[in-house]
Amino acid sequence: MPKGSIVLVHFPFTDLSSTKLRPALVLHEGHLDVTIAPMTTQRPDPPLPSDLLIRKGTLSFKATGLKEESWLLIDKIATLEKMFIEGILGKADDDLKRDVNAKLAECLMFNDVSAI
Repeated sequence: MPKGSIVLVHFPFTDLSSTKLRPALVLHEGHLDVTIAPMTTQRPDPPLPSDLLIRKGTLSFKATGLKEESWLLIDKIATLEKMFIEGILGKADDDLKRDVNAKLAECLMFNDVSAI
């Protein structure tokens, strides 16, 4: 599952008490694991600057294989073993990749030399 794939994954809750099957974007593929950003159909309240809405009806949306308009939650990035992946739904097109890269840079403060 190459970088940019939209996958269906058993994503853990932040307290690790359980998982929920949800779509996610593959940000990096390692040998045995993947780094992903989860998606949700529920609008974050309030949305964070790092959240990215993938609007239904756009060209980017069509390539994802998603059924519903979804929010990509950049602040919930996780690295999981590939065995948690159920399948590939679609992929991020170039426009979505550009938007994700901009949100990642903003969220991780890559443009701020004093970030660390």
